[in-house]
Amino acid sequence: MPYPLKVIVIKAHPDEAELYAGGTCARLADKGAGVKFLSLTNGDAGHYEMARKPLKRRRSREAYAAARHLGVLDYEILDIHDGELMSDLEIRKAIIASVRRWQADLVITFHDEQPGHIDNRMAGRAVRDASGFFTNGNVVPAYPPLAAEPVCLKMTDYGALATHRHEVVVDVDASIERKLRACGEHATQFFEFAPFERGFLDRVPASEDWAIRRQFILTHWHEFMSAEPMREAMLAKYGQERGAAIAYAESFQLADYGRETSLAQVHDMLGL
Repeated sequence: MPYPLKVIVIKAHPDEAELYAGGTCARLADKGAGVKFLSLTNGDAGHYEMARKPLKRRRSREAYAAARHLGVLDYEILDIHDGELMSDLEIRKAIIASVRRWQADLVITFHDEQPGHIDNRMAGRAVRDASGFFTNGNVVPAYPPLAAEPVCLKMTDYGALATHRHEVVVDVDASIERKLRACGEHATQFFEFAPFERGFLDRVPASEDWAIRRQFILTHWHEFMSAEPMREAMLAKYGQERGAAIAYAESFQLADYGRETSLAQVHDMLGL
């Protein structure tokens, strides 16, 4: 597919596209793709001290700062409470409208039937439910329908690690620094809430030195950075020499909805 490719990543909370697909999105933006992030909640439950309203404002500022590192052109955050996402008619219409406004060729979202955060599962389910209407002009008629169904991919998260298939793999060595910087902008999550929930708040670096904070993110979220879990797929795609040398990668699974496609066609679409 010729560029400019139009890509939308639909997730539940403002930090997730950065962690699970940020390297790929940065590389696509470098090639001229138009990349948009859509968060279906405002993330206002994601802290152990801050109240909802100030947290919502802080997380939106973090998101917009993160977008600049990745070359993301639009970052839409719906004003739905964190922890209360449902795959209902309201959210389905919002997804349809956002995908159409962006004229997306590629939609990336969560798995919808795995364990883990209920908001993440609801986000995946809502995209699945909305996907059948992207080209139907009688649904959400205020926005022109897409001329063709977009390709849909599923990204992993902590709840899907055990079952996620590394089908579409992307070398992100060239963009790992921007991915880490984008994650680092989400201080509420990477240096506060997640360490609190996971029991290593005492290990959060007091120093503001980026090299130290960078290593902290790499250490505690290594499973979403390292190419090792998908090494076989990397070797198959990139060949023995390059595939063995890649340190950082991201992977996606073909969704069973959206445009019918093949792995080869998706890799060709991405051009990475």
